[in-house]
Amino acid sequence: MAGGITETGELYSPYVGLVYMFNLIVGTGALTMPKAFATAGWLVSLVLLLFLGFMSYMTTTFVMEAMAAANAQLRWKRMESHKEEDDDDSSSASDNDVLIQENYDRSEKQPILSRDMDLLIFLKSQTVWRWDRWPLCSSIKAVFTLLLGPFTFFDVQKTKYLQILTSLMRWIAFAIMIILALIRIGHGQGEGHPPIADFSGIRNLFGVCVYSFMCQHSLPSLITPISSKKHITQLVLLDYVLILAFYSLLSFTAIFCFHSDSLLDMYTLNFTGCDIVRLVVIRFFLGLFPVFTISTNFPIIAVTLRNNWKTLFHREGEMYPWVVDRVVFPIITLVPPILVAFCTHDLESLVGITGAYAGNGIQYVIPAFLVYCSRKDTKLVFGYGTVNKHQSPFRSSFWVGFVLVWAFSCFLFVTANIILSETKL
Repeated sequence: MAGGITETGELYSPYVGLVYMFNLIVGTGALTMPKAFATAGWLVSLVLLLFLGFMSYMTTTFVMEAMAAANAQLRWKRMESHKEEDDDDSSSASDNDVLIQENYDRSEKQPILSRDMDLLIFLKSQTVWRWDRWPLCSSIKAVFTLLLGPFTFFDVQKTKYLQILTSLMRWIAFAIMIILALIRIGHGQGEGHPPIADFSGIRNLFGVCVYSFMCQHSLPSLITPISSKKHITQLVLLDYVLILAFYSLLSFTAIFCFHSDSLLDMYTLNFTGCDIVRLVVIRFFLGLFPVFTISTNFPIIAVTLRNNWKTLFHREGEMYPWVVDRVVFPIITLVPPILVAFCTHDLESLVGITGAYAGNGIQYVIPAFLVYCSRKDTKLVFGYGTVNKHQSPFRSSFWVGFVLVWAFSCFLFVTANIILSETKL
């Protein structure tokens, strides 16, 4: 269907889409994870990381299933409309079954969701990095705004080469940090002696881990342009396995290389002022690493929010004026995160609160309700027995309830810990 291409822009392969997802998930949250691991204990941190990774994968499949169901209903309505125009004769039940199944078969090659059906109206809050010198920090943020801000006025597909470039820089930086930490540990210079468990650090660890797996808010912009979605669920699972392995390797090398008291909120800063790195260029490169991570996340998230703004205020049959569509919506999308970046400097609290509260809703509550409502609506529209090709492996209603109970429990746990912390102060 040619319309699929014109609605979503340039399509890309499943592997390119998974690179986009990897870039979106592995952002600044990964750099705050080592300190959270050190304060909560290595065993508790590993168990919680594995569990939250599993929960994030589950809700990601929930969102993809809901997107597929929504797109199937859109195509079904279009087919019914064309059929009424071309043929007044009513179709038989068997013909309907064939048409319904074709809806899901066609979704193997066509975009799952058109742009006017964005599912989430949430923005993953942009974290900011902390520097000791305010003028340098302000200058970097200003340059970042000038270079990355314009991407808000375009589509996510236009960031392909930016994604490739920053992915290369990202892997180089991560490889440098992991290798340097392993060398120091191998030479017997490792200073870290992390505890097995310290439950006082779980609250912050929870917020950091939830934040570090958050991608559900941008799935419509990421999944829609993928050209073939036949094995998308399995490929997303592979992505999560790689991310879990990477997070574990980065965090464990960090907590055994540096003493827990010396680990900074932003892990890269541990390498900019220590004797491990002797070359100034490498120190400078690692110091700017947060810029690379946010550079790939920001355009995708900004485009998602901009499209959600358009959907929120859209009225059926009406078109936005060019100025509103191409100027106003991108500006109201760009301004809030820039203001937060210039006004906030407490990275640990920002990531913790974002992950614990906003992340709880984005990653657990919204996907659970989306898939529950989509399954119920699909049965009403298509009838029982219809097979959704992109149905989540967690198709039992038990998993939906489990996610909601977990989300509510996390909310109570984090809130209670914050109240207790404030009381102690």
